[in-house]
Amino acid sequence: MAADRSYRTLDARPNAESLVKPGELVDLVEVTPLTLADRRIYNQLLENAWDGIEKPVTHVIAKAELRGSHNANDRIGESLERLMSAIVKIQVNWDGEEAIERVQLLGGNIETLRRDGLVEYEIPARLRKIIKHSSVFARLQREVMFALTSKYALTLYEMVQKRGNLKYRASEKFTLEALRGVLGVPKGKLTSWSNLNLRAIKPAVAEVNALSDYVVQIEPIKTGRRVTHVELRWWRKDRDGVDAAEREVSFSKVGRKARVAGEVEPEVSTLKPRPAWLDGQGRALRTETYETAKLRHPGYDIYFVESEWRAWSTGREPARDPDKAFLAFFRKFSENNPL
Repeated sequence: MAADRSYRTLDARPNAESLVKPGELVDLVEVTPLTLADRRIYNQLLENAWDGIEKPVTHVIAKAELRGSHNANDRIGESLERLMSAIVKIQVNWDGEEAIERVQLLGGNIETLRRDGLVEYEIPARLRKIIKHSSVFARLQREVMFALTSKYALTLYEMVQKRGNLKYRASEKFTLEALRGVLGVPKGKLTSWSNLNLRAIKPAVAEVNALSDYVVQIEPIKTGRRVTHVELRWWRKDRDGVDAAEREVSFSKVGRKARVAGEVEPEVSTLKPRPAWLDGQGRALRTETYETAKLRHPGYDIYFVESEWRAWSTGREPARDPDKAFLAFFRKFSENNPL
């Protein structure tokens, strides 16, 4: 997240591990509710358009990139139609005054009918202007975005990623209605605090705590006998906590609900001992890093890939975080050398 007003959101770049989302599109109020798939697809559309997102041009993306784990393309069309019809309210500054701007999330588009076809789409003019002047953003880890299983969890994750790097702030208060709006709770649904907390907030907090690099809390605040506000709190995990989250993201979703609830211990992959010949190329990485690599890339010899990474790194500036650097290299290696 960028807090420096001289730094534009458009100056931030997506990379192999993460994408960038303007802050104005995080704390938006969905007048037209969206699904989890809609929000994921929209994040992908924003990323794909990033290099020219503020320009009046069309963008093209392969349907295969948007399909995720589903084989059918009909869900893509349904999501595109909901995104086109979605009207959102965004808090903006207009001539020095706070204002609400109502915009559409997605402009016109055309989809080829072939299963392996393309989608051409436009970003609406008003939205392009908002993005062009944005100076606050959330950096979203791709694997976390696809691991989260509810729209409420994904929205909460985006909210925390937007706020995480604020230097002098680690909490924020919302009215209950404001939080419902940002989470995208449909009107007439989860109307009581108990239902909202049980069905949306608690599961979302549990998932974000399990899969992200932040610890999150949402505490109710009463006015009289009624809950009227909540306080969102966040703080960054220590190294062990981040490692545990990365391992959980790497595990299958099967059994995750029980693991998140603390009902079972996550399985740990069995690693072969690191070969002695690798000692001459550098100190061993963290055990958790090897476990993560094995889970993400089954079938590969992780120690052979480590050797390839160390050979590639020779003569280069040492990585600040060797474990992350190795996992990033492994991702590229597996893409270039599929089994």
